[in-house]
Amino acid sequence: MIRWLLCVFLLLQTPTAPATAQTCGGDIPCKLDNREYNILLPDDWDGTSPLPVMMHFHAFLRRGKTVVNHPRIGIETRPRGVMLIAPTAQNRAWRFWQDDPADIDFADAVLADVAARYPVDQSQIYISGFSFGAAMAWRYACARGDRIAGLMTMSGTIPQATPCPNPPDQVRHVHGLKDIWMSLPRGPGHDATNAVALWRKTFRCGQGRITQHWLIRANTEATNIVWDQCSQGRKVTLDVHTGGHFIPEHWLGTQLDDLMARE
Repeated sequence: MIRWLLCVFLLLQTPTAPATAQTCGGDIPCKLDNREYNILLPDDWDGTSPLPVMMHFHAFLRRGKTVVNHPRIGIETRPRGVMLIAPTAQNRAWRFWQDDPADIDFADAVLADVAARYPVDQSQIYISGFSFGAAMAWRYACARGDRIAGLMTMSGTIPQATPCPNPPDQVRHVHGLKDIWMSLPRGPGHDATNAVALWRKTFRCGQGRITQHWLIRANTEATNIVWDQCSQGRKVTLDVHTGGHFIPEHWLGTQLDDLMARE
């Protein structure tokens, strides 16, 4: 009897597993060498079906945890069956200024690590980013375009003369005319369409066309411009609005619906 009570006592005293042993997800980052990233699984996933993925590069001084909790990012991926991946930059700042930044290799490693943990639909890997993260997303798309199904960026670009040896097929961008943090790169005559000149040139696009005008939010007008006469069926869209530096509500969801051919 005494021996049995001693066994029960020892079992009750056994410590629980440390936090580092928990499965990563949500606010708990996934560790990758000395770096980390966060993930957010979609609603109603059955646990076995291959998952479309959207990898989002965060803004300056943010981190992956910010992205998965952002009311205009994760809320758009969850109901669409898309897993959100949010890598964290070293010192919370992406190194996108040079043509071949080291963070491209880090992003590759993140995608490989995710694929080792979950079934990933390799034909549906989307890249997005906001502000500094948008510039990093452009760099990644220029280097790994054959691996991604679409690029969606907000309020951030790289120099429009940047060489793009391996572009994606589909690009979506939105930018504010009054953005003071990462100014819209205008062309001659203050041409706002210069914001996507890199893609239009790389894709050898024809004339663009305005498809609609609408309010992107209260007192902020937006114009949608589409270039769909490009080489190899490629497409570029640009939403220019009269506001500043922000992520428009539902913009990411709308682009995902278009890229994924969802109703």
